[in-house]
Amino acid sequence: MAERADVVFVDGVRTPFGRAGEKGMYWNTRADDLAVKTITGLLERNPSLPGDRVDDVAIAATSQTGDQGLTLGRTAAILAGLPMTVPGFAIDRMCAGAMTAVTTTGAGIGFGQYDVVIAGGVEHMGRHPMGLDADPNPRFVAEKLVAADALNMGNTAERLHDRFPELTKERSDRFGMLSQQKVQAAYDAGHIQPDLVPVALRTDEGWGLAAEDEGRRPETTMEGLATLKTPFRPHGRVTAGNASPLTDGATAAILASADAAKELGLSVKMRMVSFGFAGVEPEVMGIGPIPSTEKALKRAGLTIDDIGLFELNEAFAVQVLSFLDHFGIDDEDPRVNKWGGAIAIGHPLAASGVRLMIQLARQFEQHPEVRYGLTAMCVGLGQGGSVIWENPHHKRYGKGR
Repeated sequence: MAERADVVFVDGVRTPFGRAGEKGMYWNTRADDLAVKTITGLLERNPSLPGDRVDDVAIAATSQTGDQGLTLGRTAAILAGLPMTVPGFAIDRMCAGAMTAVTTTGAGIGFGQYDVVIAGGVEHMGRHPMGLDADPNPRFVAEKLVAADALNMGNTAERLHDRFPELTKERSDRFGMLSQQKVQAAYDAGHIQPDLVPVALRTDEGWGLAAEDEGRRPETTMEGLATLKTPFRPHGRVTAGNASPLTDGATAAILASADAAKELGLSVKMRMVSFGFAGVEPEVMGIGPIPSTEKALKRAGLTIDDIGLFELNEAFAVQVLSFLDHFGIDDEDPRVNKWGGAIAIGHPLAASGVRLMIQLARQFEQHPEVRYGLTAMCVGLGQGGSVIWENPHHKRYGKGR
């Protein structure tokens, strides 16, 4: 019988995130090539990991079609130059795809069936808009199981404003503005760039290089945000300024057992403590991270007060604010999204979960006083996902393990 193992986050990288659509930097770049780029970048950064020691490759995508189809984990592994003996698979939990790739393969490590895995996600929302070619079962609407517009994420965010009047547009706008400012401050301090893998670009003007996230707007002001249109309903509260933009990008991470990491001389940036996924009404999918976090905390024997750093996916500002209000956390609590989030960086659906982990791992290095951190996100069709991590640099471990 295999023994249970400690699961550690060894390293993670991502492509710079680009604006979706014809004007975005990845319009002429294949989705699978973005995924391959993250895997090759990871392997280059971790030369002590032999390719044949990777036990599985899990790559998520929400729209598994075209250049995001064909069992992405396997195709990306082959294209990245891993040995043919390395298997792979694709995974879909909409926005929590990469997060689920991590928890699924991480659980395999914990159960003693894997030593080392690669997990990540990709979304080319320019080529594959959310829901394109999907054929929802007519029973959803006919039997009133789900509202007809519940797959429109903007409408679900407006419903959070309806349900919780204290979640005002002004609070959402302010949260969005601060996200832009925090991302730029993190760029200026050089915190984000080390984990970006540059991508060669082909454009009508010639070749270029993607080295930074494309959609940032650090000059955002409250006055400017107040004038933006509300596309999901007249006189609504959700705008382009307090929601994540449509985005292209990919992420990947190496996970290992603590023993395998030690054997292979791999870094240990985080230890997985627990995770939780939960379902909620699809019409208010934004509250999903609340029950999933409560599950993860309960399984870890922790409370929300034990969490010293939060990386919450900013699909919409109102979604994060509903989470903070539930747990009694201030809108501007310095533990929350220290380097900003998806409102500024973008949210390439299935890729985003690992982006949260990459940022948390960097922050753990800088904050040895913090023992536990949380990555959490809402998920389309009414779900939430949460993973709790422990900081190996915490003073409990001296100078790390």
